Amino acid sequence: MRVAIAGAGAVGRSIAGELLENGHEVLLIDKAPTAISVERVPLAEWLLADACEITSLDEAALQRCNVVIAATGDDKVNLVVSLLAKTEYGVPRVVARVNNPKNEWLFTEAWGVDVAVSTPRLMSALVEEAVSVGDLVRLLRFSHGDANLVELTLPPESALAGTQVGDVDWPEDTSLVTIIRGSRVLTPSQEETLEAGDELLFVAAQAREEQLEDLLSVRKDDPAG
Repeated sequence: MRVAIAGAGAVGRSIAGELLENGHEVLLIDKAPTAISVERVPLAEWLLADACEITSLDEAALQRCNVVIAATGDDKVNLVVSLLAKTEYGVPRVVARVNNPKNEWLFTEAWGVDVAVSTPRLMSALVEEAVSVGDLVRLLRFSHGDANLVELTLPPESALAGTQVGDVDWPEDTSLVTIIRGSRVLTPSQEETLEAGDELLFVAAQAREEQLEDLLSVRKDDPAG
């Protein structure tokens, strides 16, 4: 997979390193000469250019990229890069960094963004995830379909503990994608039995989140369960 990253700061370089370790091709783009530090990510391609200019993106051959990541520290730049990547070059997947949570509402499909990652929101969500049992935590927002990646740790008193995945009447527009059990990451089959303490990751429509939380948090002694 070929990935272009606009912004070669600490965030961009860190993402590039991870992707390279996973065997992907990575191009780092930055207009600041001081940001071009080839020795820090020697396996990446580097381009000294303004990612907001068509000529620069032509030079980067953005149409060959499977993913573009707008990872600069400027939300305006990230939005422009996202829009150009999607509308001018037809990049299938565009991921954008949100620096100021007040701007998060702009990072939508209208600006070419498929996935918006807000660092402050993500850090807050990870703190919540670390201390919350039985409460739904929103980890990531997807622009398409108004869906979110959400996590819930199944509490011991949940009526679903001991129930097979295939026997649960899940809400519409929700999909259980992963079960994290201790150090194991499980792909949920219909026969997999849910256990108290399981971390459940769902892709769910925002309108279904409350229903999903209610379902998973129903207590065994609750007559409604």
